[in-house]
This record gives sequence, structure tokens and C-alpha cells, in this order.
Amino acid sequence: MSNTKTLMIASALFMGLLGIMFSFLPDQILYALHQIQNPTLILFTQIFGALYFGFGIMNWMGKTVLIGGIYSRPLCIGNFTHFTIASIAMIKAIITGSITYKYFMVITIIYIIFSILFGYILFSNPKSLNGAMKGSAFSFLPACD
Repeated sequence: MSNTKTLMIASALFMGLLGIMFSFLPDQILYALHQIQNPTLILFTQIFGALYFGFGIMNWMGKTVLIGGIYSRPLCIGNFTHFTIASIAMIKAIITGSITYKYFMVITIIYIIFSILFGYILFSNPKSLNGAMKGSAFSFLPACD
């Protein structure tokens, strides 16, 4: 299994799980975060869950394509942007002390790891990551070095 396929599966499962949790357990999540539950906040939590689930499905569907360099660039940029911006926001919340939950720090570490990995894939040569498109629909073509 290629490195990018493993990363795409891991990010798909992570975001899909978060999406299911936020979509179907908004009351419990808001309670765990000590938030006053109101219909608007519950609705936004469910919309947030739909966004995560959609991103997870997109990553699951894109797990078999060659990623890196110019290949599947929008998929890679979307993931890199999401994980990087969210990582920065979470780090800022931790530094300012506005968030002190231990599980939030674990999620922040996971986000930082995904950010670094997608950044590496975005700015590296896909041949070095996946073995020159081995097993792809275009494997009969000679490699362009």
C-alpha cells in the first residue's frame, strides 16, 4: 500500500468519524464542551458534521489516485489547507488558554501531523512517494524523468 493511500484512508476515517459524531451526537458533544445547547448551535454542529463527513468521503474516494506535485492537486491542497488552518487556530486557542481540554490537545496533535504529511505530499515529487505511478491506469507509459 502506498504512503499516500495510507494517508488518505487515515484522514478519511478520521474526518468521517468526526462527521458522524458531530452529525448524530451534537447534544452530547456540546455538553462535553460545556456549551449551552440551543437549536441554532445544534444545527451548526450538525452542519459542521456534514462538512467533515463530506470531506471524509472525498478522501475515501480519492485514496487510489496518484497524489503529489500536479497530480490531484485540488484534493491535496484542500486537505493541506484544512489541516493547516485548523492546526494554527487550535494552537492559538491552546496558547491563549481559552481551551484546556486534554482531548482537544490530542486532536490538535493529530491535525498537526496531517498538516505536515499533506504539506510534504503537496510539495514533493509523486514518483518518490508512489513508485512512478505503478499500478495506475497509465503505467504502460514510459516515465518522464
